[in-house]
Amino acid sequence: MKENSEIEIYQSPDGHTEEQVTFDDDTVWLNQEQLGELFDRDRTVVGRHIRNIFKEGELDESMVCADFAYTTEHGAIKGKTQSKTTKYYNLDVIISVGYRVKSIRGTQFRQWASNRLKDYLIQGYSINEIRLEQKNQELKLLKSGIQILGRAIEETAQEEGIQWLNKFAKGLALLDDYDHERLDSKGLSIKTAKYPSKEEYQSLINQMKLEFESDVFGLEKDQSFESAIIQISKGFGEKDFYPSIEEKAATLLYLIIKNHAFEDGNKRIAAACFLLFLETNKALMYIDGTAIISN
Repeated sequence: MKENSEIEIYQSPDGHTEEQVTFDDDTVWLNQEQLGELFDRDRTVVGRHIRNIFKEGELDESMVCADFAYTTEHGAIKGKTQSKTTKYYNLDVIISVGYRVKSIRGTQFRQWASNRLKDYLIQGYSINEIRLEQKNQELKLLKSGIQILGRAIEETAQEEGIQWLNKFAKGLALLDDYDHERLDSKGLSIKTAKYPSKEEYQSLINQMKLEFESDVFGLEKDQSFESAIIQISKGFGEKDFYPSIEEKAATLLYLIIKNHAFEDGNKRIAAACFLLFLETNKALMYIDGTAIISN
């Protein structure tokens, strides 16, 4: 079970029992002590019933039990904490024990838990619907950024030193892969990435400024541009959050556009940074599919 599992208070109709109930993995969980309190039975009696449930093969212990770790103050050393593990049992076990001890409280708890689980499932469906809509909006932003790649290239590629901007093909295919969640399965470049410095990105942006009359073109709105640059290099241990060159590039483009990192020229700048990252990692290609920089 997760430490951030939902916790709700169950109170029996007669008001004599009150338990903290853990909701996780689409079921509810109680430990042996809580089961004893719920059914008004000694803990050893509950333990015996649980052992018999597993011994008789009524339930598979590995499927209905979970260990939950929590932190408490150390009993012997002041100011220290210690981690303890407690075994919890899901609703199947709770119902089975309730039948065996012939407790009306078991039926009452099952009815309450079933209703709450239904509420959680409905809530979860609603949350998934919201997330799906958010993803659709994110894709629209990303598509918008990709669609102006061609225009951004035409408007900036004439400047000396950035002719590589008009030599691309692979970049435009990344969006379709992202849209169909294929970035993890279609010929990804899993290799050590080279990350352009913020100064290198800024140099490119400064060259693009020459094509625009806006005084705020390329002016950073906040720290979100620097955050996007840093984000694509992050990982846990030796594993990157974005393992491939393509995923890093797509994420950089997405973050700049989504967070509107610049006061003016945001999408053009995002497109150029996207291509600069790919070019730095030798991932840009000519329209005919041949590599710009030979491997």
